[in-house]
Amino acid sequence: MRRIEDQGFLLLLFVVTLAFAWILQPFYGAVLWAIVVAVIFAPVNRRILRSVGGRETLAASITVLLIIAMVLLPLAIIATSLAREAAGLYSKIQSGEYNFSGYVQRVFDALPAWATGWLDRFNLGDLSALRETLTSGLMKGGQVLAPQALSIGMNTFDFVISLGIMLYLLFFLLRDGKAVADRIREAVPLEADRKSALFTRFADVVRATVKGGVLVAMAQGALGGLAFWFLGVHAPILWAVLMAFLSLLPAIGAGLVWIPVAIYFLATGAIWQGLGLIAYGVLVIGLVDNVLRPFLVGKGTKLPDYVVLISTLGGIEVFGLNGFVIGPLIAAIFMVSWDIFATSRRTSRDSA
Repeated sequence: MRRIEDQGFLLLLFVVTLAFAWILQPFYGAVLWAIVVAVIFAPVNRRILRSVGGRETLAASITVLLIIAMVLLPLAIIATSLAREAAGLYSKIQSGEYNFSGYVQRVFDALPAWATGWLDRFNLGDLSALRETLTSGLMKGGQVLAPQALSIGMNTFDFVISLGIMLYLLFFLLRDGKAVADRIREAVPLEADRKSALFTRFADVVRATVKGGVLVAMAQGALGGLAFWFLGVHAPILWAVLMAFLSLLPAIGAGLVWIPVAIYFLATGAIWQGLGLIAYGVLVIGLVDNVLRPFLVGKGTKLPDYVVLISTLGGIEVFGLNGFVIGPLIAAIFMVSWDIFATSRRTSRDSA
């Protein structure tokens, strides 16, 4: 009889947990980022807590105000400028002021004889067809990306509600985070060493993904945007954001943006601009990842680059922009869970 009651309670627990998750689903992004930001700024909150004599409410309030001043306000300024530049780019694409076909034709016209011979060898000599394909792709990409960028601020009310929920939840996670984590740790039905490994891994992956991913991507995007502004490339903030986004993906990076621009400069006779951009991209933008990431993360997620790449792309495909955190997090927990399982089996086999 006792077993039936236990099974009934477990069923009830499962159902109400699903129902609670269903209720939170519209704001899962706000909840996710509240947890992520709380994990990242927990050390800052602890320092402030010591400096204010252990007053938890005051420490959490100061930390939230710091986050607003240091993170949210600069992001709001960047988003406003991005929307303005995207609007200008979209209108110029629609009016035909930006002729991508002409830009591609200039590059092809500047190709040396050996390059055209190489294209002929691989049956790519029909430059007109190849040019039309590239032009069509660029046009479609621009017509898709620009309206998406223009949508920033269109759903202002939903964004404000989500931001308010995130900040409200963030305050309580900073103030009561240790108690909440202890209760969750106690409720998880696993052995102590396994729970410790999972919770430690969760915190490591969140910190590594945000610090080693987002901060490095922001640095590379800012440096690339600064170079584009100096060289007179239109919409440097838009390109900076695109480079920052691509920098989140290992083995891809900002080079997908600045390399074609450098090639265009070289092909159109702007030799010094093209060579300067290549040198800047290799020596400055490219080295940021190698210099900053080890400093910010250390060993971090301990995930291979190919796992990070696949899990990030898959996470973005399934969860949208939030997926660049959720994807690597799921991958890391997957790998540590299998490591724990393999270790348990090996221990059981050795003790048998």
